[in-house]
Amino acid sequence: MTEQQARTTANVVMAAAALGAAVIVLRSPKLRRITWRLARLYATGPLAVWTAAMVQESWDKAGRRDRLTP
Repeated sequence: MTEQQARTTANVVMAAAALGAAVIVLRSPKLRRITWRLARLYATGPLAVWTAAMVQESWDKAGRRDRLTP
C-alpha cells in the first residue's frame, strides 16, 4: 500500500465515522440540544476571540497605524 492509498483510506474512514456520529446526534433530541449548546458556547468564546485576533492581525498587516481597540 502506498502512502497516497493509506491517506485516501484514512480519509474515507474518518468521513464515515463523522457521518455516523452526525446521524446519531441528529436522531437524538438530547444530543441535539447538547450539541447546539456547545456550538453556541464555542461561537461566543474561542471562535469570537480567534476572529477578533485575525481582524487585528489583518489590520496591522494592512499598514494602518490607528487601532481598533485603545
